[in-house]
Amino acid sequence: MSIATAPSVTTRSSQRIDTQRTTRKKRGRSIGVAVLTTALLVVVAFPLVWLFLGSLKTQQEFLDNPAFALPENFFNFENYTRALTEGNLATYARNSVIAVVPSLFLTIFLGVCAGFALEVMVWKGRGTVLLMFLAGIMVPGQLILLPLFTIYFRAGLTGSLWPLIITYTAVGLPLTTFMMATFFRSVPRELLEAATLDGASTLRAFFSIALPLVRNAVFTIALVQFFFMWNDLLVALTFTNSDALRTIQVGLLGFQGQFGQVEYGPTMAAISLNVAGTLLIYLFLNKRMMAGLTAGSVKG
Repeated sequence: MSIATAPSVTTRSSQRIDTQRTTRKKRGRSIGVAVLTTALLVVVAFPLVWLFLGSLKTQQEFLDNPAFALPENFFNFENYTRALTEGNLATYARNSVIAVVPSLFLTIFLGVCAGFALEVMVWKGRGTVLLMFLAGIMVPGQLILLPLFTIYFRAGLTGSLWPLIITYTAVGLPLTTFMMATFFRSVPRELLEAATLDGASTLRAFFSIALPLVRNAVFTIALVQFFFMWNDLLVALTFTNSDALRTIQVGLLGFQGQFGQVEYGPTMAAISLNVAGTLLIYLFLNKRMMAGLTAGSVKG
């Protein structure tokens, strides 16, 4: 009997050893992932925390204390008041909103319509038109600034925010059209054919069937285009010729010079407000995108 049970005991022992090894490997992977995640979180969060703490420091603290020292008063918001009043940050933010919101709406609306027409509708020459949009992606933005400035000057558009709106829309439209055409490619043609047989027009099929199916892609592209337009410096710096027309990025560029080379507190406060605003918008749109994806998967 002992001879018969010996292999069974050996087998159970080997299985136990394999189980322990597997457990140790999984535990080691979990620890490694946790360490890596913590390191990435520290790398991302540390500059934001340092920026916010620096915005609470006084001028004397910047001159006397080390760079990474904590502020003496965590409720010192005078720098934020100076950034909004003396630094005209509210005016710069208003100009950014006026320039970005219409540009984003036109880019998304025209890009979604063009993507639908180029991918779903059948008409002669759509391949050539799509290649023209792709050619627009390959043109560097730096090459068109001087010709655009000449055109805007001769058209009498300088001295306003129209050059920014037109340029942002024209630069963002090729990529938006190409991406939306790619997403419309995944829309089942049977649904559109069934809608046509039921008597739906092209516009009805677009707004009632195609657009709801790609709404998550629209949110994604809108998020990408928003950050491109809001964080733009080159175009805004080229076409804004007065302090009253500066966007927030151009205003931050001259912020340090306005307060002098040693006024770091108001500068950090202005940057903190800009970062906080864009971060909140990103979190809001990200939640909307995730909610749309979850709802779509449940309905399907």
